[in-house]
Amino acid sequence: MTENELSKIVFETGLKIHKKLGAGLFEHVYEECLFYELTKTGLFVEKQKLLPIVYEELRIENAFRLDMIVESKLILEIKTVDYINPTHKAQLLTYLKMTNCKLGLLLNFQSDVFKNGVTRIVNFL
Repeated sequence: MTENELSKIVFETGLKIHKKLGAGLFEHVYEECLFYELTKTGLFVEKQKLLPIVYEELRIENAFRLDMIVESKLILEIKTVDYINPTHKAQLLTYLKMTNCKLGLLLNFQSDVFKNGVTRIVNFL
């Protein structure tokens, strides 16, 4: 399955969750629901995945934590904030570069309209 196909499934799943629960809950709640729904479809999903960074000869274990990664291809960063700022986008782009993934989604469940809270970030490798 391609990154775009996965992102469509994630978007539709996030929309379903947002319609049922609305905005205003903690990130953890949306993360658990998203994990539940995505794994229910048979997708391989890892949540709160710790990853190292290698800097020259130094390996820093557990240097960063991905909210979720779907099928080892699509990184999901879940937010419940008033707006997505440039730091959120930079963080996800860094995660994409560090993992050599091509696509990531910022999912802001705080948005009144779910689609307005979704930001695609592409790593052009």
